[in-house]
Amino acid sequence: MERADTGGNTYLIRPSYHHKFKAAVVKECIRDILREQLSGVQYDPDEVGVLSRSLADCIKDKLKDVGFDRYKLVVQVVIGEQRGEGVKMAARCFWDSDTDSYAQDIFMNVSILSSSLLRGIVIF
Repeated sequence: MERADTGGNTYLIRPSYHHKFKAAVVKECIRDILREQLSGVQYDPDEVGVLSRSLADCIKDKLKDVGFDRYKLVVQVVIGEQRGEGVKMAARCFWDSDTDSYAQDIFMNVSILSSSLLRGIVIF
């Protein structure tokens, strides 16, 4: 018996409405990880690279468990010494304003200023 050709494309290129990127959920995850892992930590320029990668991996792993299907998660963690100076950062990317979004959080203690930015971008 032959299958009838439906003629329509059944491949999904966008997440469903229920699986859209939820920035509030992501921000809470980021905040929890930054507070848990950076509370009481002193700034050490020799260990900042390892700490930044570790935080980015931890954030990405936790958010994979949340289940954002069809999204590429881009995590950027910046750690600097808290000396009273200001820092400005910018990021650009192409995205679909209907489905893509970002979440960020900033953690500060006596010696560390940390900023974490996560972008959820749909993979086509």
